[in-house]
Amino acid sequence: MTLEEKLVNLLIQKKYHIAFAESCTAGLCCATLVNVANASKVLDVSFTTYANEAKIKYLGVKEETIRAVGVVSEEVAKEMALGAAKAAKAEIGVGVTGIAGPGGGTKTKPVGTVCFGFSINGNVKTYTKLFGETGRQQVRGASVEFVLKTLIDLLKNT
Repeated sequence: MTLEEKLVNLLIQKKYHIAFAESCTAGLCCATLVNVANASKVLDVSFTTYANEAKIKYLGVKEETIRAVGVVSEEVAKEMALGAAKAAKAEIGVGVTGIAGPGGGTKTKPVGTVCFGFSINGNVKTYTKLFGETGRQQVRGASVEFVLKTLIDLLKNT
């Protein structure tokens, strides 16, 4: 069974709905989930918010948060996750923001840095992963895999 099948089955079992707020993955988490035929039972809407303005407008990310810590931060990922869940009226919101490359990295946030927020019924956990300069598609793919595995683990413990 694939990770996405496991996740959809868990969501159905718990009667949860999910919404994604994706920046660097640009909808890849959502697209991976809908590889599963029963995804329509757990997903109503998702957001690809590549621009900062979109994160602010559609997800309620605070402009001051972006200014204070940068868009690639656990704080912004948290606000994205909470905003997606709220906008979709879903029990689960996932926020993903990062630097897939090949450019855009800094000394403190190199290419391959991705921040994640997972909101489950309003309780949020955040993570930062450093995938390295492995290539744009590899960073995006690794991010999706991390989202699926982490959600499965979090849901098994709730």
